[in-house]
Amino acid sequence: MRHMTLAALPLLLIACSGDGANSQTTSPDAKPFKTSVIADFDSPWAMTFLPDGRALVTEKAGEMILFDPANGTKIPVAGIPKVDSAGQGALMDVVLSPTFAKDKVVYFSFSEERDGLKGVALARGKFNQASDGTTKLDGVTVIFRASPYVDGNGHYSGRIAFSPDGKYLFFTNGERQKFDPAQDPKATLGKVLRLNLDGTPAAGNPLSAKGFHPAIWSYGHRNLLGIAFDKDGRLWEQEMGPKGGDEVNLIKPGLNYGWPKASNGDHYDGRDIPDHKPGDGFEAPKISWNPVISPGGLLYYTGSAFPQWKGSLFIGGLSSQSLVRVKLNGVNAEKADQWDMGARIREVEQGPDGALCLLEDGGKSQGRMLKLTPAG
Repeated sequence: MRHMTLAALPLLLIACSGDGANSQTTSPDAKPFKTSVIADFDSPWAMTFLPDGRALVTEKAGEMILFDPANGTKIPVAGIPKVDSAGQGALMDVVLSPTFAKDKVVYFSFSEERDGLKGVALARGKFNQASDGTTKLDGVTVIFRASPYVDGNGHYSGRIAFSPDGKYLFFTNGERQKFDPAQDPKATLGKVLRLNLDGTPAAGNPLSAKGFHPAIWSYGHRNLLGIAFDKDGRLWEQEMGPKGGDEVNLIKPGLNYGWPKASNGDHYDGRDIPDHKPGDGFEAPKISWNPVISPGGLLYYTGSAFPQWKGSLFIGGLSSQSLVRVKLNGVNAEKADQWDMGARIREVEQGPDGALCLLEDGGKSQGRMLKLTPAG
């Protein structure tokens, strides 16, 4: 992290040497990176780095933490609305405004209950730290809610990404384990949305003239747990499939990605789902996995710490307990590496110094932050 050396970290534990690791492209007894434990959180979900090298970390139960890797300080951030964290619910993504240096605005997503039904909400507030260190988000406002809210505790999604020009916010709404809403033109569930920075639907979205909800950018998705733009402005997305069929998609405006009518996986009860095939009217994934990796978090890497991986996608693996690298070549993608991390990986982020920073999803630890740096 910025202005930091490993020697300066009092919370630094022993480095993980990669015992028992395996990779698709490297020797089974070594990883091309060394792993340092930076801190431990309570079931963390997402993180983002401030310009000064500190990080905002969200925790499942509804806490946002301001964490300083240089000295290990953790400060709770006040102002977060009540979170319904049952099942897959959580205080979810956290992303800085494209103009954070000027406006100090932080965007975040969370699951909530309203009138007995549940859904994912998008909110924003202004970062404010007093001279005594007390930290809060001022003026927190919910600027968008998925529709409709339904019963159940699954597939909220809630990932946030800003367009490269900083004018639009892309927001993922999962289909809430309800299947059909992913194809419903009036529902935002199972969709990638394009919004203005104030949460209103962006003008010119591709399907509004056809009677779709005006925020919809693409549809036919399941549980979208990562979105990221590449250097050429392409939007990549990963989502959990059912029993098999985890996907990486290149998101294009107005297209139908098939769920639940097409998937390279099957229903959990064994019922078949038609695979993606040419001419079926659905946009097929660029990559799919069977068995699954259970993807959590998506990073497009631009750093210099690992120059050989610049322009790759990195995905956290939950049930696979792995870190996955995907190689991009224009509009095409291919599987590259999969490293055993020995714990569920919920989030992958790029540190200010170009290191890879991971969040574990709890289990053996509460949920450690790991820093990956070159092995050699």
